[in-house]
Amino acid sequence: MSTHNLPKSAVTPPSSVQPTVTQSISVDVHELDRTDIESYYIPGGKVYERFFDCPLDHQEAADTRRVRVFARHIVPVGKEDQMHSLPFIVYLQGGPGFECSLPSSVKGGWYATAISEGFQLLLVDQRGTGLSAPISAHTLAQHGSTAAQTEYVRHFRADSIVRDCELIRKTLCRGRTSAASQKVALLGQSFGGFCITTYLSLFPSSISRALITGGVPPMLDSPDAVYHATYPRMITRNQQYYAKFPRDIARVRTIIEHLNAVAVVLPDGGCLTARRFQQLGISFGRTGGFDSVHRLVLRAASDLETAGCLSVSALTEIAAAQSFDANPLYCIMHESIYCQNGNASRWAAHRVREASFASAFEYQWDRVLQRSDPAAPVYFTGESVYPWMLDDYAELRRLKDVALSLAEYTGWGRLYDTDVLAANTVPVAAVSYYNDMFVDVGLSERTAQAIAGCHQWITNEFHHNGLGVSSHVPEYLFRLLKGDITDL
Repeated sequence: MSTHNLPKSAVTPPSSVQPTVTQSISVDVHELDRTDIESYYIPGGKVYERFFDCPLDHQEAADTRRVRVFARHIVPVGKEDQMHSLPFIVYLQGGPGFECSLPSSVKGGWYATAISEGFQLLLVDQRGTGLSAPISAHTLAQHGSTAAQTEYVRHFRADSIVRDCELIRKTLCRGRTSAASQKVALLGQSFGGFCITTYLSLFPSSISRALITGGVPPMLDSPDAVYHATYPRMITRNQQYYAKFPRDIARVRTIIEHLNAVAVVLPDGGCLTARRFQQLGISFGRTGGFDSVHRLVLRAASDLETAGCLSVSALTEIAAAQSFDANPLYCIMHESIYCQNGNASRWAAHRVREASFASAFEYQWDRVLQRSDPAAPVYFTGESVYPWMLDDYAELRRLKDVALSLAEYTGWGRLYDTDVLAANTVPVAAVSYYNDMFVDVGLSERTAQAIAGCHQWITNEFHHNGLGVSSHVPEYLFRLLKGDITDL
C-alpha cells in the first residue's frame, strides 16, 4: 500500500473529531450485531472487517488521542448465527511491524485447526501495521518535531498492543453470561508470542488458553544477550548454506567486491550496499530460505559476468526480498521489544557485532582480503537492525531522527511481570525451534520454565516459520493443552 494514499492522520488530536464508521452507530448496538460492517465469504469462513477506536495511551485518561485498530473477524461457514456464543481465538502476528494478511481460505493450516477446535477467528493488525494507524515517514511527519514523533511511537510496543486486544475482547464478548465465555484463546507467532507473554502478565483472567509458536520471549532488560546468542546461529546457518551451494562462495565474493567498488542505486532510490546485500540472510531463518537467497545470488552473479552490472530486474527482486521500507516499524522499534526497566537499546546488534563478530561478518572488501583466510566466504546477516540502514533504505532515511532518538530512550517500562507468570494458571503450550535463528532456544527455555504450567515443545523439525508450513504445529500444541501428550 502506498503511504501517500493513507488518511491524513492515523491519530486524533484532542481538539478534533475522528470520522470513523462507528459514529452513526448507537452505543447500545452490539459490535457483532452491526449491519454496516463489510463482510464477504472466503472458502471455509465469512469475513467481517472491523475497526475499533482505542486510546493511544491506555493508562493516561487525560490523553484523549485515539488510534483506530483493524481486525478481520472470521466465522466458520454455517455458524454465522453463533457469533455471540462461539469462543474467539485471537491471532497475534510476528514482527514487530507486520500486519495480518487475509487468508485465501481457512480450510487448511492453523485456521482449520482452530476452527476444528470450535473457535471463531480474530486476526488483529497490531497498532502501527496494516490498517491499524500504520507507521510511516508520511504519517509520523504529521506529529511535528522529532521529540513529538518519538513520544508517539513509544506507544506502539507489546503492552499497548495487548491493551488494544483487551479492549477488543471486552467489546466482542460484551453480554456473555459467564466469566469463562468472556475469555479468549491466544495464538502468537514470533513477536506475537512476546505479546502473549505480556498479556499473561497483565490480564491473565481474560485468557482461556495460549499457544506460542517460535516466540517464547527472552525476558531480559536489554537486547545485548539476544545477539550474543543469535550471531553464532547466523554463522552456523551460513556454513550450512555454503555447504549446500559451494559455488556461491565465489559468487557472493564477486558481488560484495562489486558493491564495494560501485554505488548501486535501487529503483526505489535506496542504496544496494554490500552490507545491505548481506541482509538477505534473514531468509536463512525460514524454510526454503537457502533456495530463495541462492536464486538471487545466481541472478546477480550472472548479471555481473555477462553485463558487468546488476540488471533492473535483479535489483527489483533484491529490494522486494527486503521489507524494511514497507514495514519501517520493524527497524525503528525492533530492539525496543527487549528493553525494560529504563534500559536503552543503543543499536545492540551493531555494538555486539563490532565487538565480537566483526571479522565473521566483514563486508568491506579491503578488510575481507586482510582476514586470516582471504578466500573465506563472506557471511550473510540475519534478524538484526543497524544504524546504517537509516542511510541505505529510502523510506528509513526519512525516519532517521526518530529511530536514533528511540535507540537512546531510557524510559521503557516493564513488559513482563515475573511474579504473575510464576503464579500463572492459564494453560500455555509453546513450540521452540532448536535451530531458530531469530529467537534463541536457550533463552526461550529459561522463560518457559518461569511461566507456571507452560508446556514447551522443542523440535528441530521446523524453522522459525513452522506455523505457516505445517498444520502439525498447531495440532500438536492443542494436544499438549489437552494433556494428550505427557512425555515432554
